[in-house]
Amino acid sequence: MKFTKLDQGLRSLLNSNLDPETKSWLHSKLELIVGSSSAKELYMTYSLLASKIDANKALQLGSDTDEVTAYLRTQNASTLEIARIYLLIEVLKADAAFFTPKVANLIQVADTGELETFLKYLMLLPDAENYKQTAVEALRTNIATIFEAISMQNPYPAKYFNDQQWNQMYLKAAFMQLDLSNILSIDERANKDLTRIISDYAHERWAASREIEPLFWRPVAAFLDDNLLKDMQGLFTSDNPVENKVAALCCYNSEVPKAKELLAHYPQLQSEVANEKITWNNIKA
Repeated sequence: MKFTKLDQGLRSLLNSNLDPETKSWLHSKLELIVGSSSAKELYMTYSLLASKIDANKALQLGSDTDEVTAYLRTQNASTLEIARIYLLIEVLKADAAFFTPKVANLIQVADTGELETFLKYLMLLPDAENYKQTAVEALRTNIATIFEAISMQNPYPAKYFNDQQWNQMYLKAAFMQLDLSNILSIDERANKDLTRIISDYAHERWAASREIEPLFWRPVAAFLDDNLLKDMQGLFTSDNPVENKVAALCCYNSEVPKAKELLAHYPQLQSEVANEKITWNNIKA
């Protein structure tokens, strides 16, 4: 995901969402921070934004359909969140060498709400990979909203996490019973280690007579070896029609001939997947 004309778009949105006094205050603070290269002023301004803008004030996005607006709409952005992230973007653009470590320090002492904002819109920052450690640390948190900020509807993990970090995020989201459809780029980030873990976990759940979230299986399609094909056979013969659909989707999207042969034994499911009557988006309908 690439955001073009980002700062102009955010500036325009803030200009239409902030009252004249707050707008003037923010722009004057930006001039002071950049002009004096002041980390102290940056920290104070970032903190004071919460007293200037109601945290519950939704960002009015209008009817625009550009990529920035679409992303903010997906994240249910608030005016305060975008003011905070705009401040960081502007100082980093002005002097990345000076302000990058200052922004990193700021986030280390951020409260929960500030950290959520940073993680949700991390992808918008210049050279966002510089803050990968903060994103990875968010995977270990016990605070659900922090974990959701980095994992749900967020393009950052798919772009910057390695397989181990991605797998940790995916598995924790499943264990927390979050909606896995809100994780972006699942198919692109599927990997063999993850599919092995998925199969092992499924066998543990089956042994305990427990159900498995159907979307949990999605990454295995590209890695259907003999062991996973046995799992698919088990899903095909399950009394749960959703599990039948899971097997059909995995086999249909596999390049393995044995998977295609297995799917051919279930022509009705094969036809429904081919005609997109069964997809990962509607599998639980």
